[in-house]
Amino acid sequence: MFKKILIANRGEIALRIIRTCKEMGIKTVAVYSTADKESLHVRFADEAVCIGPPPSNQSYLEIPKIIAAAQITNADAIHPGYGFLAENAKFSEICKKHDIKFIGPSAEMINMMGDKATAKKTMRNAGVPVVPGSKDLIKTVEEGKKLAEEMGFPVMLKATAGGGGKGMRIVSGEEEFQEMWDSAKQESAAAFGNDGLYMEKFINNPRHIEIQVVGDQYGNAAHLSERDCSVQRRHQKLAEETPSPFMTDELRERMGNAAVLAAKSIKYEGVGTVEFLVDDKRNFYFMEMNTRIQVEHPITEEVINFDLIKEQIKVAAGVKISGKNYYPQLHSIECRINAEDPYNNFRPSPGKITVLHVPGGHGVRVDTHVYAGYTIPPNYDSMIAKLIITARTREEALKKMKRALDEFVIEGIKTTIPFHAQLVTDEQFVKGNYTTKFMETFEIK
Repeated sequence: MFKKILIANRGEIALRIIRTCKEMGIKTVAVYSTADKESLHVRFADEAVCIGPPPSNQSYLEIPKIIAAAQITNADAIHPGYGFLAENAKFSEICKKHDIKFIGPSAEMINMMGDKATAKKTMRNAGVPVVPGSKDLIKTVEEGKKLAEEMGFPVMLKATAGGGGKGMRIVSGEEEFQEMWDSAKQESAAAFGNDGLYMEKFINNPRHIEIQVVGDQYGNAAHLSERDCSVQRRHQKLAEETPSPFMTDELRERMGNAAVLAAKSIKYEGVGTVEFLVDDKRNFYFMEMNTRIQVEHPITEEVINFDLIKEQIKVAAGVKISGKNYYPQLHSIECRINAEDPYNNFRPSPGKITVLHVPGGHGVRVDTHVYAGYTIPPNYDSMIAKLIITARTREEALKKMKRALDEFVIEGIKTTIPFHAQLVTDEQFVKGNYTTKFMETFEIK
């Protein structure tokens, strides 16, 4: 087992990893920008190294600085968390060259799944259902128009190196193809340094359901069931739950088997997530694979009593997994608490937290790195906490979530707590009648 792990991340996920490492008897190293000097992950790690000023490209994305921090502290492994360098194949490869274990998949695996066009081709060859679309990148507008006519509009142009909804455009007809093509390429090039686009048939009103998987270096893979992530705004997830209210036992089995097939097809090593779109007839299609731990991993942990971070570390250390598939025994819901004003188009609200009271009680978990007196920097993602509720039934979980949100007090900044309080009492959400289009008609009052 590893003796010391450097966490190449910040915020709640860095703190989450530190806690598990401490329980495993593993020393930890935090890296931080000057903006995060007072963050809890810096306080609770055994060692901490400042790696630069607030901008991510001068700190958390600076591979040489992170490798140097690992070397001077004698860390034998690096955990990337999520975001930043978590799915960076170059970083994985550089860690290997410096004899530092990257707690995640190899560079080859990241590349196979990171490029979405390549990932789709890999999944198609493995027999995993994929959304109808281009087999390779679209090279010209004319080629794209021709394929779109064959598939039938509407279609979706997607950045091959994309994420977070960037470089994605819905094309309703041939007359707007050129405009959407130019717009998607420009945004993709600016965001990822890669303007490559591929195209898919646009599935109207789908559910976004993902399957948690884990694989080891011995060729074993298993799934840990599903999470429903359909409540999204501009392709950013707001709330998740498991089991999905849309799921059937038969569909869960088919999707779980497909996710395991996907993991085995690339000999996946580590914890990952296979994401699917599911239409109203419960047909499912591979969308992408995230080769890292997910923000929403706690709800899976809660319903199967399983520490995913610990499993991730054990697999990286060469421990063989059981190969057993897991199924939800309880119901869990996660609300992402962001420093945003839901009444002002979810505008970011950085600043100093003057008062903080987190909810408690049976079945209530709060993953956060903030505290009263903490100043939220404007440089990073606006998520400041995750409220995770677990109960025997969905009905109980919704009631518990409402109670917990009523108890959650954060003053000094605007947060999304009022939005979530309205969401969990919304008639359609309570009935489980929601898709990825849900937020388009949801009115915040």
